[in-house]
Amino acid sequence: MKNNHTDNLSINTIKTLAIDAVQKANSGHPGAPMGAAPMAYALWTNHLKHNPNNPNWINRDRFVLSPGHASMLLYSLLFLSGYELSIEDIKKFRQFDSKTPGHPEYGVTPGVELTTGPLGAGFAMGIGMAIAESYLSKNINQKNISIIDHFTFGIVSDGDLMEGVASEAASLAGTLQLGKIIYLYDDNKISIEGSTELAFTEKVNERFKAYNWQVIEIEDGTNINEISDAIDNAKAENTKPSLIIVPTIIADGSPNKGGTADSHGAALGSDEVALTKQNIGWDSKENFFVPEEVLQHFAKIQENGIQAEKLWNTNLKEFHKKYPEVYEQWSLLFDNKTSKDWLIETPDYEINSELATRAASGDFLNYISKYLPNLIGGSADLGPSNNTKLKDKNDYSASSYDGSNMHFGVREHAMGNIINGIYLHGGLHAYAGTFLVFSDYMKPAIRLAAIQNLPAKFIFTHDSIGLGEDGPTHQPIEHIASLRAIPRLDVYRPADANETIACWKSIFMRNKPSAILLTRQKVKVVTTKKQAESGVSQGAYAILDYKEEPDALILASGSEVELAIDASQSLIEKGIKARVISMPCWEIFEEQSLEYKQSIMPDNIKARVAIEAGSNFGWHKYVQDSKNIISMNDFGASAPADELFTHFGFTKDNIMKKILSLLNKS
Repeated sequence: MKNNHTDNLSINTIKTLAIDAVQKANSGHPGAPMGAAPMAYALWTNHLKHNPNNPNWINRDRFVLSPGHASMLLYSLLFLSGYELSIEDIKKFRQFDSKTPGHPEYGVTPGVELTTGPLGAGFAMGIGMAIAESYLSKNINQKNISIIDHFTFGIVSDGDLMEGVASEAASLAGTLQLGKIIYLYDDNKISIEGSTELAFTEKVNERFKAYNWQVIEIEDGTNINEISDAIDNAKAENTKPSLIIVPTIIADGSPNKGGTADSHGAALGSDEVALTKQNIGWDSKENFFVPEEVLQHFAKIQENGIQAEKLWNTNLKEFHKKYPEVYEQWSLLFDNKTSKDWLIETPDYEINSELATRAASGDFLNYISKYLPNLIGGSADLGPSNNTKLKDKNDYSASSYDGSNMHFGVREHAMGNIINGIYLHGGLHAYAGTFLVFSDYMKPAIRLAAIQNLPAKFIFTHDSIGLGEDGPTHQPIEHIASLRAIPRLDVYRPADANETIACWKSIFMRNKPSAILLTRQKVKVVTTKKQAESGVSQGAYAILDYKEEPDALILASGSEVELAIDASQSLIEKGIKARVISMPCWEIFEEQSLEYKQSIMPDNIKARVAIEAGSNFGWHKYVQDSKNIISMNDFGASAPADELFTHFGFTKDNIMKKILSLLNKS
């Protein structure tokens, strides 16, 4: 059965809104919205369960536009569906401070579920959303009433499927048998440089079948009934995620640019816009014209969404009556009102005891897992090394969606984006771990967490040459500095076990994107619990001080704080008072008042030495002169940790030598 008049008119409205907005901005990507308009229309009008009056409805279906450059496709649908997006907003496409930025941005546009743009990232974040749905539905739903029961839909592109992160995520999704993922593949066979045959010749259908996905291929990418039937078939498959391959023509309807790379990332041009409208039988010469028939059609669809949430609210009331304890527990998860009293009785370690900070981190996670039923996480096949396993919890798997221990496999990039997707879904606390050196593999995901202000928790162990014999490929150098360079990301590098617990408490209290960097090797406990909590709350603090004004300052983070303390204690024997400042979180320190900063780092004290077993980048603002930084300025080596620290100058004697030199004393 062919599309009816209203269907075609609606699809053409989506197309013309897209080409008018791109043309007005003289910037953007008209081709993908035009080619994908029929499949998006079929999904949004016939299948997507959503309420434009409440974009945050918990049980809505999630929609992922992984090729974020096709943003006008999404904006057109949001506008027509009745979200808080006006035609004036559409006209401000790609303009400063508008609701319609060049790529969709979470938190900027009502109805946008996630920030997309880096290809493949949306694909992977959608997998995280589906994982969250499966975990919550398994832990909350009862036999006769389901409160969490929705799909994660998405549109993905050739570019998405070329990216390695999509392959990583697709492989894991198939292994986990996430049957509520349904992605429509916009198979237009065009990339920026030309035909996808230039670099992408594999059989996508066979690849995804090998990933344990259901693959559905349709013949006509403009036939909404065929597309809708394919979506129905996908929804009926419970144990496999589904990929629906939809053949399309990029810039479909454009007489001269349709099917060509010219339409990918540039406005069609006013002449071609006019020809396109004529070609598709568009009657109006008015730009941004929306027929009344289309508005009335979408108003009915909007009403369907309103009624769907009303029915859900009725079920929720019934659920509350029958299962009050379960209701109270899960409602707190979504409202983020969980009591934080559990943060008081956290683990405490004795001064001078020894423990790797990764071990203390594991202690904390296992402690809080008793209080947070919605804590889920794991590592990229490094659980025993990262200390990320929750000992009293089951594994999350295809046979146990109620488990809390995730096994991501060696898939760091996908892992980071999946954690983002879990947070975007809502209702869960999530964390992900790997070695610090492999943060490189997941940097784009960390950046997206920061852009979206997601309180994602990234655990990085083996944080320096202190990991020892694995050598330079595994020893991070520039990684601490590169993480600190990411805006909005709190980066913690605790000095000992008590600081580690204090850092974790700060992570949960601040509820921001965070990375915690931890040692493989044991380090001495040099703080009390009270001192650590107070110090971490200010980002940097005097961990060792004297009654009189100090002669010098020694600044350090992580395992090097112990060395700094040893050096200071030896310097006092020479009559030199060196204040030791632990700096577990620069970002928090920079938020402090000028008065506080001056109190621990007075301007008049020029003799300063910083010590960190990583790049010296960034320390200059605290010590002024790179000669006063004991750091790593080249790659490491394979040897026992103690030998490496000595070889690269991370010793008490070297610190003392620096201080004495600055004070012109031998």
